[in-house]
Amino acid sequence: MEREFGIPIPGEILPPEQWVKTAIKSLPTAGLLNWPEVFGPTLEQKQGIVLDLGCGNGRSTLWHAIVEPQYCYLGVDILPVVIRYATRRANQRGLGHLRFAVIGGKELLAEFVPPGSVSKICIYHPQPYYEEHLIGKRLVTPEFLAMAHQALVPGGELILQTDHPAYWQYMEQVVPAFFELKAISGPWPDAPRGRTRREILATKRGLPVFRGVATRKEGLDRASAFEKASALPVPTFNADRRLLALDREEQSL
Repeated sequence: MEREFGIPIPGEILPPEQWVKTAIKSLPTAGLLNWPEVFGPTLEQKQGIVLDLGCGNGRSTLWHAIVEPQYCYLGVDILPVVIRYATRRANQRGLGHLRFAVIGGKELLAEFVPPGSVSKICIYHPQPYYEEHLIGKRLVTPEFLAMAHQALVPGGELILQTDHPAYWQYMEQVVPAFFELKAISGPWPDAPRGRTRREILATKRGLPVFRGVATRKEGLDRASAFEKASALPVPTFNADRRLLALDREEQSL
């Protein structure tokens, strides 16, 4: 059984004849994704679509796909190397309701996701960026939250998790403009050992992990959502550089 930090990677590796292909080799040069084309006939058997933005090596996407098989999943990350790990693992586990692509989460929502077409959006440990000239790359901004709100179906959920206290404080400040945010006390009840690689590593180091489920607010159209976003503060918080050491440790393992 494949393990990380002593904890099994979700799912069992199947005989090669049961492997599938989960990689999206290239996204459209223009226009929105056609979900039936992305997932094929499998989509007809599912209740909706879940996006895992910044999915890393795929542990969180695999976990969701196995625990909640009633959805189709698209995991994305900007790093091709981690997407290769993710696709290999999903392929070997025969998870035909998964797809993976190399792209940033913000770019995916802005350019490719049809409005009102996804049931959940998962964001586990978004990069806080420690250098001042890079903070404009932070994912969770008011504009991003407006895009996420518009991408979700009525009653859709935004799943949030970070081990960065300042990032969580910022999320608590701006997320309620678009979502009803409920903080989760302690580990996820259905994944007490952790859903993600970073969560497992942070927990082993005794760091606090902040978790929340945000439910889409209704009565907020696209124009109103982006108008509201324009009045909210952007994430210019001072990143805690002590966590940079954990970033380096995670990348080296």
